[in-house]
Amino acid sequence: MKHIWEGSKKPVPSPGSNKRGTERKAMMVPARLAWKDQRGVDRFASVVTRDVSEQGVFVECPSALSIPLFRLVQFQLEPNVRTSQELPAILKQGRILSAVYRVAKPGDNGRAGLALRLLIDPRRARAVEQAEGARATA
Repeated sequence: MKHIWEGSKKPVPSPGSNKRGTERKAMMVPARLAWKDQRGVDRFASVVTRDVSEQGVFVECPSALSIPLFRLVQFQLEPNVRTSQELPAILKQGRILSAVYRVAKPGDNGRAGLALRLLIDPRRARAVEQAEGARATA
């Protein structure tokens, strides 16, 4: 019996391999979330990032958050930490529209967690990368 993948030239990733498009960095920096609840009321929360990448971020909040999956939120780092060289360039720009794609219940530390997918226009991301590259070479 011939398997479908035998004729394929694409390498099959091992089960434990990293399938992410961009590398995550473990960083704990203060940030803010803003969203509208189901009644249209503006809500805000102070959070702390746990890890960040060019396309997403995982945040923790000391109190329980009532943000459902796929809710759109505005994510932004606190202004005093945006100058860090370790941050991905796109996170230094201010507010970023994001979608909640995973909700973690409070763990042993009592913090609720949210995984956010950053909704960034690819043209904007390229422009930010080029601007950062120009500053780095200047």
